[in-house]
Amino acid sequence: MSLKTWIRNRSFWLAGGALLTVLAVSCSNAPTDQAVDLKQYDAKTFFETLAVTGASFSPDESKVLFTTDASGVFNAYEQPVEGEERKQLTESADNAIFAIGYFPKDERFLYTFDEGGNELNHIHVRETDGSSRDLTPGEGLKAIFAGWSGDRSHFWVQTNERDSQFFDLYRYSSDDYERSLVVENKQGWQISAISRDSRWAALLKVRNNADNDIYLMDLENPGEPKHVTPHEGDVSHSVMTFTPDSSQLIYSTNAQGEFSEAWSYTIADEAHAPVLQAEWDVAYMTYSRTGRYRVSAINADAVIDATILDTETGQELEMPEGLPQGQMWQVAFSPSDKRMAFYINSDTSPSNLFVMDLEDGSYRQLTHSLNPDIDPNHLVEGEVVRYKSFDGLEIPSILYRPHQATPESPAPAMVWVHGGPGGQSIKGYNPIVQHLVNHGYAVLAVNNRGSSGYGKTFFHKDDQKHGEVDLQDCVYGRTYLESLDWIDGEKIGIIGGSYGGYMVAAALAFEPEVFDVGIDIFGVTNWVRTLSEIPPWWAAFRDALYAEMGNPAEDEERLRRISPLFHADQIKRPLLVVQGANDPRVQKVESDEIVEAVRQNGVPVEYVVFDDEGHGFQNRDNRIEASERYLQFLDKHLKKAPAEATE
Repeated sequence: MSLKTWIRNRSFWLAGGALLTVLAVSCSNAPTDQAVDLKQYDAKTFFETLAVTGASFSPDESKVLFTTDASGVFNAYEQPVEGEERKQLTESADNAIFAIGYFPKDERFLYTFDEGGNELNHIHVRETDGSSRDLTPGEGLKAIFAGWSGDRSHFWVQTNERDSQFFDLYRYSSDDYERSLVVENKQGWQISAISRDSRWAALLKVRNNADNDIYLMDLENPGEPKHVTPHEGDVSHSVMTFTPDSSQLIYSTNAQGEFSEAWSYTIADEAHAPVLQAEWDVAYMTYSRTGRYRVSAINADAVIDATILDTETGQELEMPEGLPQGQMWQVAFSPSDKRMAFYINSDTSPSNLFVMDLEDGSYRQLTHSLNPDIDPNHLVEGEVVRYKSFDGLEIPSILYRPHQATPESPAPAMVWVHGGPGGQSIKGYNPIVQHLVNHGYAVLAVNNRGSSGYGKTFFHKDDQKHGEVDLQDCVYGRTYLESLDWIDGEKIGIIGGSYGGYMVAAALAFEPEVFDVGIDIFGVTNWVRTLSEIPPWWAAFRDALYAEMGNPAEDEERLRRISPLFHADQIKRPLLVVQGANDPRVQKVESDEIVEAVRQNGVPVEYVVFDDEGHGFQNRDNRIEASERYLQFLDKHLKKAPAEATE
């Protein structure tokens, strides 16, 4: 998996929110008449909407295992496909638990969790009698589930217990959990996929954020891995999957142009061939258990467009009429391929889980995630817009217009900056954004240069120029907002999480007259410290991150220049900082120091710390409190006139 794909899969420098994601939407946003009875909802109402993820069929295909925060904390649940009431299977009251999947012959299942957001996940099994067991015991280690074998007789787990920097590969028996070391990873490989026959492992070797290579290791005849993707210049590759018969590796590459394409590598004759090409990035490709169905998706202008190919007929699977509009994602098939589970997510509807009978085309909706107290007509769809930045470069963005915003009653606005570096705001339901927009704040989700999804040239335009060119894209976002007659051009702030939080602090420090307020959600403020104290399990990607941001041993002067902490005396606009105490990526000290430094300026500063959270807030009560604090801060310091705000 390349750095770009790792970022896109939301495993790196993410903004906070449900499931550690912050999504944006991109549909029509034409002006509409304001509903006279438009209701405003509090954050609790928005977050009592279910967050749901994952899908695994039971061996008899009668139930689906998934994860939801119905209890207020993410736990594992199962639900009959016929639609009966769901059953909670784990009972965590603090740590977020995420289900992995059922075992092949019985209803044992695997799940994972960390401690308070520290990201040191372990893999656990829940037995059929309800007891649980940690399959990766030990202090200070991180474990990653790496898939099932094709016959489900064993499964794969990676851990960094031997060396905190690198992940070794272990094989676990599905019957008695006996494990054996298969790959002792001393080279810093990213072990990305294992063939269903357990013969081959696809390895990624990262050189920098623009160039990496795929290697193939024969697990039956260990030796030097074979270099699969020799090339000249910088080319980004990532591993997608092996074909069901284990004869081919499917991988992505941008060697042919701006966007990533899906290609195959045939192991027997070492031949490469294109599989799927588009005018946008091919986001992913997977196969069903029997191999009859192939799922692929295109990231088309921040809309994830998934299709399902019936490999027997060569035709795309027709989805039944009556399904709601939205993006289909997290597709999973039953063992026999007779049933398919999938989610649909849209601008005004959170993800809902569906099960479809692939023999007769019938389907059933298993979850109804939107809080019934919310009228969907009071939610807002987004519009994909583009504006020109300081150098004429077009910046793709997603604009949310409040129902109540008119030229006669213009709305205050927020520039929203995604996580990264290299993330992307994409289409989808977002309770934080909907909460703000519902209360009259316009939101412009900026995909500044350096965002993924718009080609490799755009992606690399901010390399080692952070806090400079990407910041100007945000500044010109304000200029764009000021051009809209339904925006109050005197009341525009900036908000973002993680890397987006850095952009907030950078905006207030380096462009102190531009934005009227800032909300920094666990943002980096001292790049020298952050890059010097990268968690050990990121060792395989350290060089890529240094290529993106700079090496603290060589670029300290520049990193200090772009770090808001060293220029905090220039911040003069109100600031809200929100932080998880257990965050291993952006440590709490980052937020402590910027808060103290800005307070010395006599500037209004509010600070919220969640003692049981890490890099992203998973406890529902914390997400509610954070969202309410965003709104309260903006109502006080942005929506009101300056004289009122200081009273």
